[in-house]
Amino acid sequence: MKLGAFSVSLSVKDIKASKTFYENLGFTILGGDLEKNYLIMKNENSLIGLFQGMFEDNILTFNPGWDEDGNNINNFTDIRKIQSELKSKGIAIQNEIDETTSGPASITVTDPDGNVILLDQHR
Repeated sequence: MKLGAFSVSLSVKDIKASKTFYENLGFTILGGDLEKNYLIMKNENSLIGLFQGMFEDNILTFNPGWDEDGNNINNFTDIRKIQSELKSKGIAIQNEIDETTSGPASITVTDPDGNVILLDQHR
């Protein structure tokens, strides 16, 4: 199972303060929109997302079909196949997607310690 690029999506109180803090740690903006209260930042192969007012807790995020630069990769596991495999292993899916569809979709699972994991396919 290939999950794609990994990042931590952080719920922040002040996106401008967080942007400055992470820039001071060597991160640069890869994507997002400060005016819409979200940024994707990168430092070498490390990715973080800063999100103000979008969700309460931090989320572990995987993007099937993307590398750590947001580029499409040819060989990846489609989100529907990932969902099917997780379900077959007894992992509960919070928002199941129709497996007869194609293209962008996302699912959410929660690990045994309550950590939310978002699998978010953009293509």
